[in-house]
Amino acid sequence: MPLFDYYPRKHEPIDKETEKKIFKYSLLFPVVIVALFWLVKLTEDLQNLDLSRFGILPLQIEGLPGILFSPFIHGSYDHLLSNTIPFLILGFALFYFYRNLAYRILFLIYILSGICVWLGGRESYHIGASGIVYGLAAFLFFSGVLRKDANLLTIGIIVIFLYGSMFWGIFPLKPEISWESHLWGTASGILLSFYYRHQGPVRPSASWENEPEEDNDDSSDADWNQPEEPEIQDDENQNNTDIVEKRTNAE
Repeated sequence: MPLFDYYPRKHEPIDKETEKKIFKYSLLFPVVIVALFWLVKLTEDLQNLDLSRFGILPLQIEGLPGILFSPFIHGSYDHLLSNTIPFLILGFALFYFYRNLAYRILFLIYILSGICVWLGGRESYHIGASGIVYGLAAFLFFSGVLRKDANLLTIGIIVIFLYGSMFWGIFPLKPEISWESHLWGTASGILLSFYYRHQGPVRPSASWENEPEEDNDDSSDADWNQPEEPEIQDDENQNNTDIVEKRTNAE
């Protein structure tokens, strides 16, 4: 959409109505995805289903569809809730700051983390959206570091502060947790933050960086060093006049 290309690609002042539209559009897609998370979990409970078999089963052909389906499947409501809030915050930040790249970045984190889990995970069904959450947090945090962008960095720090256990989630400390999803999600986010470091939002430059350099005014020195040609011309004219007068007197 043209709206996603407008701001903040260039840091121009915009009116409040446009800002409200940007805010709504940035929140819309994460809300829709989270609603699907909850719809799948409610359907699973109401229909007395076990959808974990649609998760990622590493190195098994039947586990390949899990690369697409596993983020929508959660083992419990606590598991779902722990992914809901950070996904909303990080998804909103991604679409707000990276409008023209947000879909691409989210899709790549989604696919890359899933493929890596399928290739290198334990022989068990891996479910949940935590791999994407870790990928988004890593992408925004390291994008802020690479770009020296305080806004992106602050978002990542807030999420890490509120969910401080995220760091430990990339280590095999609890066998019931898919630390592989966390690890590969984080790795995908870091890789993409480096790859897209020259695209997306541009850090506003300081006011002094935009000031034109002052040219050295050497005109006074140049004038001072130049010979006084008018006086020389006057002397030459005076000499010519004297020669004419001498010739006239001689005649």
